[in-house]
Amino acid sequence: MDRAREACAVRDAWLAHGLSAHSAERAEAEDAVRELYRLIDAPAPRFTWVDSPSAGLELVRTDPAFGPVRLHTGVLPDRAEGWSPPSRLATLQSELRDRLESSVRGPDRYGWSLRPLKPEPDWEQLRSTAPREALAAGASLDRVLWVAVRDALRGSLGDAVRAPVRSALRTDSPDPLTWWGQHDASWVGHYDACARIGHGWFAAGDLAQLGLWARLARSTGWWWAGEGRCVMAERPAAVHTEPAPGAVHGEIRLHHDDGPAVRFRDGSGVYVLHGARVPGWVVTGPTVERIHAETNVEVRRAAIERIGWDAYIEQAGLRLVGTADDPGNPGFRLRLYDVPRELWGRSARLLLTVNGSVEPDGRRRQYALGVPAFLDDPVAAAGWSYGLSGEQYGRLRRRT
Repeated sequence: MDRAREACAVRDAWLAHGLSAHSAERAEAEDAVRELYRLIDAPAPRFTWVDSPSAGLELVRTDPAFGPVRLHTGVLPDRAEGWSPPSRLATLQSELRDRLESSVRGPDRYGWSLRPLKPEPDWEQLRSTAPREALAAGASLDRVLWVAVRDALRGSLGDAVRAPVRSALRTDSPDPLTWWGQHDASWVGHYDACARIGHGWFAAGDLAQLGLWARLARSTGWWWAGEGRCVMAERPAAVHTEPAPGAVHGEIRLHHDDGPAVRFRDGSGVYVLHGARVPGWVVTGPTVERIHAETNVEVRRAAIERIGWDAYIEQAGLRLVGTADDPGNPGFRLRLYDVPRELWGRSARLLLTVNGSVEPDGRRRQYALGVPAFLDDPVAAAGWSYGLSGEQYGRLRRRT
């Protein structure tokens, strides 16, 4: 258990690096990049610093120094003609990660570890179980580290932070290859934790190279490697998060209801509510008119929840079809409203209900469900949302 506890402490330190809003440590970051360029036998680049990833992309998208990337699957080419620094660095990192993965005993689903003497908890159970309890239940350290460190960092920094920022910037191909700096902690942290607790067998050269990527993850934001030039982005000026629902291994997600969840130093930012990226207007000025013009159902729902379902229903002038006690949630009422075709682009009805389970803050969230326009009975509408008839839903003891 001491090794698992130590690994989780390392995980938490890397999560903090990945969420850091301190200014970049420019000298440290530049020195690490120079060392990486030396490993690919390329001249040291000159550096250009910008205040955000969007500003960095504006530079590299039009600069021929940041050409297309090719990934070599064999030995890193030595001064191969036509192989740009981004291609060489991509190969360098890819091969390092392959070797690091081979150095760590991975989960038995990949055939890298011996079968346990007794059945282990399944993966879903491990994700909802603290390391101490998982080990006591017979889980191997391999599996505990995979879930509590690797998956937790990847989910928090890769899926919950980097992905919304990347989506907002539309940095998909053919954009030049981006290295994620502090968000590379999502993979660096796992191998660093394994090395620190002695879990695996790592070559000295691999640990040295891992140290370079770790230095970058501790010191800078996103960056782009080019022929003789690197563009380096500062870390964000502010990052707002909340615990992910049911988090057991320190997982977080972005959330801020008063402004951008991630704000950069040039004023650009990304708006996220409870982990879902939304347009800025959803946070700064949701109105019924904007809601009805929105085609994305999830964005529309988030905007309505910002102004409140009761306020939206009143402002939109929805007609009440009927009300009834909720058989699946005693003490609460169901309300069914008619939604005119011109509002949502189709005829529908809206069932306003209250969540059967309690939120972390002790409240029960009010929410609405779209149901077919032919339903006139609120209980039948509630049953339809569960794939039940109104009579079947009425016999429920309590829903969740």
